[in-house]
Amino acid sequence: MELKTARLTVLIDPAKKQAFEDLCRTQDMTPSQVVRRLIREFMEQQKPPVARKAAPARKKSR
Repeated sequence: MELKTARLTVLIDPAKKQAFEDLCRTQDMTPSQVVRRLIREFMEQQKPPVARKAAPARKKSR
């Protein structure tokens, strides 16, 4: 887990906020835990595919 944290402010209508908090509670998670997980998953999905490294060129034998 990260040692330092930063605050992210999100504006959402009160009814959705309450429904989100209630749903989080049913999953025994805090809203912050859920949002952090969603951010991590989103960032993983957005990573560009890793390019394969070309095999090192072989030196010609004399």
